[in-house]
Amino acid sequence: MKPGIVILFPLILPCLIFSAAEANSSTSQEENEDLTILELEIKHRDFCLGKTSTLDERLQERVILDQTQVQFLQTRIKNLLAGELLTTSDTQMPLSSGTRLEILNYVITVQLGGKNMTVIVDTGSDLAWVQCQPCRSCYNQEEPLFDPSNSLSYQSISCNSSTCKSLQQETGTFQPCWHTSSACGYYVSYGDGSYNRGELATDSLDLGKSHIGKSRIDNFVFGCGRSNKGLFGEASGLMGLGKGNVSLISQTSTLFGGVFSYCLPSTDSGESGSLILGRNSSVYRNETPFSYTKMLQDSQLSSFYMLNLTGITVGNSSLKSSSFGENEILIDSGTVITRLPPSIYLGLKDEFTKQFSGYPSAPGFSILDTCFNLSGYKEVNLPTLRMQFEGNAELEVDMNGVFYFVKADGSQVCLAFASLMYEDETAIIGNYQQKNLRVVYDTKQSVVGFAKEQCDFA
Repeated sequence: MKPGIVILFPLILPCLIFSAAEANSSTSQEENEDLTILELEIKHRDFCLGKTSTLDERLQERVILDQTQVQFLQTRIKNLLAGELLTTSDTQMPLSSGTRLEILNYVITVQLGGKNMTVIVDTGSDLAWVQCQPCRSCYNQEEPLFDPSNSLSYQSISCNSSTCKSLQQETGTFQPCWHTSSACGYYVSYGDGSYNRGELATDSLDLGKSHIGKSRIDNFVFGCGRSNKGLFGEASGLMGLGKGNVSLISQTSTLFGGVFSYCLPSTDSGESGSLILGRNSSVYRNETPFSYTKMLQDSQLSSFYMLNLTGITVGNSSLKSSSFGENEILIDSGTVITRLPPSIYLGLKDEFTKQFSGYPSAPGFSILDTCFNLSGYKEVNLPTLRMQFEGNAELEVDMNGVFYFVKADGSQVCLAFASLMYEDETAIIGNYQQKNLRVVYDTKQSVVGFAKEQCDFA
């Protein structure tokens, strides 16, 4: 029997750091391909920086706000399945935590029209947008607002153009012109009351340093937001990585082949991973071989990355549920906590509690109801969690993705999975369970791959 992973808990946790007793050091890389690639640094929310609220308050707020994201996705999916359109938008780059910007998700920094813009990366939406000058109503952001008048390459898209009409259909917008402008208008609303409104435009997008030098995307279509409100923290905007025609992946498909991957770092201060555009696997740092599963094709949910979850194991025990293989599961970088159908979640909760029975329980918090008091422990034995997908693909949840600390002193530590309200809602794999993995999306081959990787942008 494989021993459980040992996690070390400092008694005081200003920045929680997990340690494993042993690690798999086998390395496997796919055959290299001669395609352009680009790598950007990506970071996660860094809750170790000084803020006006306490660490416990930020940890708890993060879970509560995550439920809003899930409710929005459920509403959007149901409307799409019913044939109704919501007005939603739907290289190696540093990928970072958005904590310093007071958001829950991962961010990258790009150059739009020659200006640095730090944007949220989201596989669950398509349209890229930033806040623009002059702004009628904008939330506070850390960087200066994007000013089109300072960019020589900025071009507004006319509301009478064929491009405008096709983009409006793509974004679900049916407002061809603002009353005071001939520009192509769009409106993106979210389930929590957040929204982004402005005009569609094009400009040069510089993604960073490419392995063959080219990283500038001319005539990149994006939203220039003039009226914006919502839970975007202090980020300058959002970069959609979905499969829709206006997403970054689709707009750069001739250059990068419709392939991208990321390694999401843990929430510790200073940790960073990478977002890689392109197919060349020689730049991956995976510690285990990749296993691939096919993307499910659904014309009504064509911009989402849907997979077929066939099983979950806790330690050496496989959960049993008739729901496995029956419902699609969405893999989403914008959701934090993984949501499972009630029948599957109850099985996971029972088996995990059984294998973790030697530790005292603690009250649940918000959507998290399987919690423990580990404040008196320096180390615990943690069962290994694995999610299986069609084609024998497997995602082994990193140690950092098993528990969520509601209280930083360890007195309220919860299993970082939650139950959906109803069996027929869409399950979601959140970013908390994707940490320290190389997750590859190949939209041409229509597959998603998983391999273990200790995120480290060098």
